Order: sequence, then structure tokens, then C-alpha cells
Amino acid sequence: MTENSSYIIGAALLVFLIVIGYLVVKSREEADNLDSYAVGNKEFAPLSVALALAASLTSAATFIINPGFIALYGVSGYLAFGVVMPIAIFIALVFLMKRFRKYGVTVKSLSIADWLGKRFDSRFLKLMFGFISLLLITFIVLICVGISKVLSKALHFDEIYVMIGLVIIVFGYMMLGGANAMIRTNTIQAVIMIVVAVILLGSDFQSIFESGEDGLFGKLAVIDPMLVQTFNPESPLFRDFFEVFICNAIVGIAIVCQPHILTKSLMIKDDKKVNTFLLYTILILILFFSVVFTGFYARAFFPDLIQGGSALQMDGIIPAYVVSRFPVYVTILLIIGLIAAGLSTLEGLIQSVPTTLTNDLILPLMKKNASDPKAIKINRWVTMIVALLTIVLSVRQMRSPDLSVAIFAQNGVYAFFSAAFVPVLFGIFTRSKNKLIPVTGALTALIVHFSVYYLEITWYMKDVSPKNPAIACAIALMVSVMVSGVIFLVLRIKHGNTEPQQFVQEADGSYSQLQSQSFK
Repeated sequence: MTENSSYIIGAALLVFLIVIGYLVVKSREEADNLDSYAVGNKEFAPLSVALALAASLTSAATFIINPGFIALYGVSGYLAFGVVMPIAIFIALVFLMKRFRKYGVTVKSLSIADWLGKRFDSRFLKLMFGFISLLLITFIVLICVGISKVLSKALHFDEIYVMIGLVIIVFGYMMLGGANAMIRTNTIQAVIMIVVAVILLGSDFQSIFESGEDGLFGKLAVIDPMLVQTFNPESPLFRDFFEVFICNAIVGIAIVCQPHILTKSLMIKDDKKVNTFLLYTILILILFFSVVFTGFYARAFFPDLIQGGSALQMDGIIPAYVVSRFPVYVTILLIIGLIAAGLSTLEGLIQSVPTTLTNDLILPLMKKNASDPKAIKINRWVTMIVALLTIVLSVRQMRSPDLSVAIFAQNGVYAFFSAAFVPVLFGIFTRSKNKLIPVTGALTALIVHFSVYYLEITWYMKDVSPKNPAIACAIALMVSVMVSGVIFLVLRIKHGNTEPQQFVQEADGSYSQLQSQSFK
């Protein structure tokens, strides 16, 4: 890419940021307290929230990082990230989001930790999840690294300086705008992502149907026969049925148990529109998750994974493909789209992680609540601290990644939602308010996850680098569900069917009235 092209891309990015800045300024006066910052105070159309949720769920991981796994490991990676995990996510969205929304609206929750604390009437549970939400910073790091690699290739700037600038800009405008700004910016970003997804998927579409070595999969088979196999024993992540299908199905279901995912349902304030919102979300997600197929195109384009005489790192494969494959004006659109893909989730995490730390950890310890005038100021200080931590961790991942920043992020994020899964599951689908079940389930999941990963428990973790965080997550979830299930059954047998019913009666009996009151 020429120097003039870099100037054009820089100008286009400036225009994009000006538009985002305008939306933030427009939303600024609407985020005057922590409640409106967290869940917004406007009624958004189902399509707008669906676009925002779809954008948040797919992010830079789907558009930039995960296609790199497919380029390296082929069909096995595509089945994991392009088929199994999306289907699991769709199922979880339908079954979990409507139930979470029902109780979330009733108790006016700002986060997963807040919801769990109120659902089980447990201050400890709220504080615990306020603390472990720090694990989600690893996902913020992944997105910042992914976007920075795209920008650095397009603008010919050092990727570390690009990352620092990115963190300052995005954290800055999200610190001001909150949920109202996020929905507006996510909607624009998702529309751009739809266009980019279509372009990327069509970039070498005809080769899929060509036969022999001229076809896409014929070329891949010549490069490496393992690229076209259902399982890839030579990979660290997609070696057999358990890794490709079981682990990614479990992880896909658990992914939905993230604060910036489930809390989107609280932005739909009319019950009748929830089904429409879910339908739009799934249709958009089908397109977005299909983008990982681009990894096949990139590997056929770079058979030896070398560009300009230099070996491509996994996280740089898709940025290199975009810059090398398309004419400059298409490249500009694609780069903006890839950045939008990352920003959409980054904004959601920047909005939710500091909010959780503030509302569910710091304010309770200070004996204050979200309505306190100082809460929004505390939240902004917390946001700045998270930004600084993001810069430090991102620099480390850029200089010495373990194959990919995705491994670092998966280890943290998978640990979080393995801990969140049992409390959310039992909170939604049972009437129990016994604190022992969610606390034991969450702690068991965390202990098992990190033990499997760092103590190399099971042969999957032995003598392999990098280790697969999905293995640790899947085992942690299964053990956590079994332990909590046994506790639930023992308590049920011991006490009979006499669990407190007040919470459920409130949710079922006076839901409409409470819903209308909670958003006034």
C-alpha cells in the first residue's frame, strides 16, 4: 500500500471518528447517572439493539483474529468457530436472554453481578463477581491488539503507538456517552460490518465451486492435507471431536453469560418486541459468523504465510489479506469495517466492565449505591484505570504473544463465563434463593478452570503450546454444573419443595407494573 493510500485511509478514519464523536456528544446529556450510563434511558427499536448485540458478540475476534485460526488449521477451525459455536450461541440467546430480561427488568439490574446479588439476595456474590469481572479486561486487550494491527498496516505506524492512541480515544468517548452512545455507535458499526462481511465473503467466492487443484479446497489440500480434514491432530486447538464439537458447544452456550451480552435485553422496554429483537439478532449473526470463512481465502492467497519476505503472525493474516487483496478504495471500506467490528464489542466492554467494578465492588465497599451523585465520577476514574491496565497488557501481547492474543483473551474470558454459568443458569431456571449453589458453582468453576490450564490436567494440556482454554472451560463448566446440581438436589430432598417463592412471585405476578416503574 502506498503512502498516499495511507493518507486517504487516515482521512476516512478521521471522518468516521467525527461521526462517532457527534453521537457521543448527543448522548452526553443522557448519561447523567450510573443507571442511565449502564442501560440507557431511551427506547430503542428492536433492530437497533439487535445490530448492537450482533456487533458486540462478533467483534474483532470474528472478523480479524478467528479467521487466522482457520488460515492456519483449516476445516477443523471453521467447524469450531464458524458452525458449532454460533449454533450454541443462538440456542443460548433464545433460552437465556428472555428469562434474564424478565428478572433483570424486575429488579432493575445494571450488570450480571448486580443481577446475581439481587436474585440470590447475596452481597458476597455481588462483590465476588464484581471482582472476577476483571478477567474481562483480557478480551478488551484482544480487541485493542486486533484493531491496532489493522491500523498499523494501513497507516504504516508502529502498532504500539496506534494501540495507545486507540485506547485513549475509545475509552474517552465511552466514558462520556455510556449506553445511549453505545447503541447509536454500534448500530452504525454493525451496518458497516454487514457491508464488509459481504465483500470479504465474496472476495474469492467463485473458487469454492471450482474443481480439482484450481478450486479453493483443492488449493488448500495441496498446501497441507490437514487443512481439509475434519480434525487436525497437528493443531493445539482442534485435534479431535471433543475439542472441535463438545468444547465449542459448551463455550458457545456459556459465552452468552457475559454482562455486555445479556444486559442488551434490558434495552428493549416492550415485551412484545423481544421476539423480533432475537430474530433480527440471529439473522445478522449468521452473516457475521460466516466471515471466519475468509481464513480459507487468506491461506490460498498466502500459501506459505509469507508477505514481502516476512512470515505472517496469525493475528496479522487477515489485515495482510485485506491490504494486499483489494484496490485502495475497497481497502478503505474494509479497514473501517474491521475497526468497526472491534469497536462494537470494545465499546460494550468499556461500558460494562468499569460499571460492574464500580456498581458491584467499589460502591458497596464504600457503602454507596448507583443513585449517589458521586457514582458516575467514580465510574469514570475506574474507566481510566482499566484503560491504563489495557495499555500495559496490550504492549506485552504485541511483543510476545503465545501464538495469538486470542489465547490470552480466551483464558480470561472463558474463566469468567465458566464462573458465571451456574449462577445464571440456576438463577433463571430454578426458584431457589439458596446462596450456597451459585457461590459453590462459581468458585468450583474458577478453581477447576485454572487448575486444568496451569497444572496441565488431562492429556490435552500435556506438552503442548499454546494450551487450549476451551478444554479448561468445558471441564470447569461440567464439574461446576455437577457439583451445584448435587447440592441443589440434596437441599431439595432435605427441605422438600419449600424454597422461598417471593422472588419468582414478584417476577411473574407484577412484572408489567414493575417494568414500567423501573424505567421511569
